[in-house]
Amino acid sequence: MDLFLLMLERGGLIIILAYLLVHIPYIKQMVNRPRMVRSQLTLLLLFSLFAVVANYTGVEVTESFDLLNQTTSQIQTTSSLANTRVLAIGVAGLVGGPFVGLGVGLISAIVRYLQGGLAPQIYALSSVLIGLTSGLAGRYFGKRQRQVGIVTVLLLGVGMEMLQMLCILLLSADRVQSLNLVRLIALPMMVTNSLGMAIFISIINATRQLEEQAKAVQTYEVLELANQTLPYLRQGLSVASCQPVAKIIQQYMQVAAVSLTDRQRILAFVGQGEDHHLLEGAILTTLAKQAIDSGQVLLAHRREEIDCHVSACPLSSAIVIPLKVKEETVGTLKLYFSERRSMTHVEQQLAQGLGNVFSTQLALGQAETATRLLQDSEIKSLQAQVNPHFLFNALNTISALIRMDSEKARVLVQDFGKFLRANLQGTRQNLIPLAEELEQVNAYLALENARFPEKVSYHLIRSERVDVKQTIPPFALQVLVENAYKHAFRNRKSGNVLEVVLDQTDAGLTIEVRDNGVGISPERLAQLGQGKLRSVEGTGSAIDNLTRRLGLLYGQGASLRFVSDEKGTVATIKIPLQQVRHKETSEEVV
Repeated sequence: MDLFLLMLERGGLIIILAYLLVHIPYIKQMVNRPRMVRSQLTLLLLFSLFAVVANYTGVEVTESFDLLNQTTSQIQTTSSLANTRVLAIGVAGLVGGPFVGLGVGLISAIVRYLQGGLAPQIYALSSVLIGLTSGLAGRYFGKRQRQVGIVTVLLLGVGMEMLQMLCILLLSADRVQSLNLVRLIALPMMVTNSLGMAIFISIINATRQLEEQAKAVQTYEVLELANQTLPYLRQGLSVASCQPVAKIIQQYMQVAAVSLTDRQRILAFVGQGEDHHLLEGAILTTLAKQAIDSGQVLLAHRREEIDCHVSACPLSSAIVIPLKVKEETVGTLKLYFSERRSMTHVEQQLAQGLGNVFSTQLALGQAETATRLLQDSEIKSLQAQVNPHFLFNALNTISALIRMDSEKARVLVQDFGKFLRANLQGTRQNLIPLAEELEQVNAYLALENARFPEKVSYHLIRSERVDVKQTIPPFALQVLVENAYKHAFRNRKSGNVLEVVLDQTDAGLTIEVRDNGVGISPERLAQLGQGKLRSVEGTGSAIDNLTRRLGLLYGQGASLRFVSDEKGTVATIKIPLQQVRHKETSEEVV
């Protein structure tokens, strides 16, 4: 019983040291990432220290089996030593694997051999074997990414002590002496070392679990904040976008104050100190200026380090995270703390995570803006290509009518003016009301009827559900009507019918242009909208142009389809009643 209590005392010392050390952030990081080279070296030194302490705090057992309760560096030549080195070596291997386990076992073996005593080489050998065994067990569990259970650790601890006892029995010269020694020390050492190993591993497991839980909480908080702030930050850095973001962060994290800046100005400030950290004012703190210049995360633990120019400022500590786009610092996120509530390590990590997410959001916002501008330019270019397509025939028609029927020519000039106005508007806007598109089609039909009277009978069939304020791409209907005039009726001077059918449902607006013309060949029908199609009448680019504009504006939400046979052709456009992908304003297509 005396030896058992003394061993518990030694094991408790090792466990207390372990508890204190694993709560040091650096040591905690090494324990949680044991496979890194730096971690392996750190763990080797740490557990070697434990093994040395275990050797020097052992209980000396004399030849007559008396117990000497004292710290010893040199043992009598006839004495043995009961200690907790199995605890240190076993945990080293389970945590760090074979390299750490064997390394700690070797160091412990050297120290134990130098201490002397009765047959020290036996204990040195057993230390190496225990280190190798525990290391292989640690590798086994590590490969399966499993934590070692407490019961498993207890069994491993008992097994390692049994290995040591077996070495004493087999390798000792005096079998009677060794048997009596094993009877005395076996049970206390098995219980204390295995129990100590279990407690030690449970401390490490608990530390890892807390670390994982903290990471999970941080990840959740970062994602939640990112989700709430995403609509604002993608608009870029401005007072309008940053002030709501600062309010969200301040309410969520309960810090003293939150600020967002660009490189020169305060774009948002919420919390204590609002009286002198004014919106759109110059950046006051030297800390923020240093973070912008260096591009590094900076911490201030004292009011003097913040260096606010107002002496009565209540903010006592801060973290400043630079916001970057393409490696260039474009602003800062600043979290301030007061004396009542100091900055924690978790909040530092959370703030850095937010800074990274916000930087990504700003970069995405810039990319979206660039893409939107590029699409806008492409759409305008495509629409501008439509304009010359109509003009020459109209001018030739008016020119001919001036000599034959000046009054009719005057009316056509008015229609031509409407047509030109609609075309100019179409090159400046991506969407126009359906009513304006219908007016443009009417002007076009007036010009065509002046050229070819009675050639085509035109009918507009519009459902009562159709809202003429619904917006559509300019020239969408115009292109289909002109395409029918040019191609469907090219060889017929009478009996031609053209219908425009408009309908609207919850799914969207449907525009159909029907003709009873000659139809389109299957080969040509399959190629419509897939690129330019050469023909005698023109380049064949109008349908391709319209298809591309629909794709840019609505993505997969809109479609243009053709159905044709010898009885005629039906062209159908479907436009969704939803916000378009590309837009100039916040207006919705409804």
